[in-house]
Amino acid sequence: MTDTNTTGGYLDMQLMRFTTAGSVDDGKSTLIGRLLYDSKSIFEDQMEAIELTSKRKGEKHVNLALLTDGLRAEREQGITIDVAYRYFATPKRKFIIADTPGHIQYTRNMVTGASTANLAIILIDARNGVIEQTLRHAYIASLLQIPHIVVCINKMDLVDYDEDTYNKIKNQFMEFAPKLDVKDIRFVPISALKGDNVVDRSTVMDWFKGSTLMHILENIYISGDQNYIDPRFPVQYVVRPQSDEYHDYRGYAGRIDGGIFNVGDPVKIFPSGFESKIKSIDTLNESLKSAFAPQSVTMTLEDDIDISRGDMIVKTNNLPESSQDITAMISWFHEKPLRLNGKYFLKHTTSDLRCMVKEISFKMDINTLERNFDDKEVKMNDIARIKIRTTKPIFYDSYRRNRYTGSFILIEEGTNETVGAGMIV
Repeated sequence: MTDTNTTGGYLDMQLMRFTTAGSVDDGKSTLIGRLLYDSKSIFEDQMEAIELTSKRKGEKHVNLALLTDGLRAEREQGITIDVAYRYFATPKRKFIIADTPGHIQYTRNMVTGASTANLAIILIDARNGVIEQTLRHAYIASLLQIPHIVVCINKMDLVDYDEDTYNKIKNQFMEFAPKLDVKDIRFVPISALKGDNVVDRSTVMDWFKGSTLMHILENIYISGDQNYIDPRFPVQYVVRPQSDEYHDYRGYAGRIDGGIFNVGDPVKIFPSGFESKIKSIDTLNESLKSAFAPQSVTMTLEDDIDISRGDMIVKTNNLPESSQDITAMISWFHEKPLRLNGKYFLKHTTSDLRCMVKEISFKMDINTLERNFDDKEVKMNDIARIKIRTTKPIFYDSYRRNRYTGSFILIEEGTNETVGAGMIV
């Protein structure tokens, strides 16, 4: 496991979240197992357990996919059903992997796993090339504004590590790429089973001069993925210690969802519209002169203003959008279809309110990427554009501009179940 005494300490290492997507049997779970195994992130007893299981199943190689396929139904079918999260670290970075399902009926699981990712790995079976599932997963990654995509052309060992096959598949994908809203797309030919170009460079694909997958994961620049332009601070909690030392302390705690805040900055509070200046920015151990996304801090203001959970602190010269009428792309999670004129609870940043679905504009056919204006029944795993009206204004940025202030979830009133995830257009 990783030494925690690296410069700056384990806790200060940069965290990268990435998701994997691909069709069934493209090797997602094997790839993650290979990353964990080759980066020495597996305990000995885990390795012994999967070696025994692999032998019992009569498999020639150690089945590294068993490291991530946690559900019994997954192990029996050899597919991924739920989102499996795995954590590992190298001396350069900490990683959280979301291993998401490939089946069309688990689109909602992919949306859940990919919603916070910095990077998406899309696997393609070298024998099959680009298929409908590939386009669907790339579209969802684009819809969720994942900044970086790495296309791993897997099972190169089954096509004799042929360079022409790799180039053909790469060109197939690039024909489709202009339809995606992703600026950074990279390609790596790999064999997750044999370990070629995953962590270690392949000796049998010397024609490939690019980086290994692990080198990309460790070195790709992700600091610029945050929005540092629009300062947004949704208040989660009001801190009132009421101790002798901090008798008059009134702080507002939360996570900065965008931009940079400095002590002395003039700020405006929504929804009240009152203005003040930042008096201090505090963490558990110290006071800061400035803080930026996605730090969690407690702010105090120079004026005594009534602020509570759900309010938002922003800079006076950079205000969010404000409206009760919202247009959004919705990914539907529930067995019950989306109801036109249906009422739902809406959770946006730290605020909770109610809303009504006023219009279903169109449904996306996520296999052809065409808009369907005729069939407007939005069922589980569908993606559609809708218009909603909220009971009070929400303060937001478009999802393209800020993934935190531009997203929301819908909750069924009667059951309290999360039924949809929305991205504000």
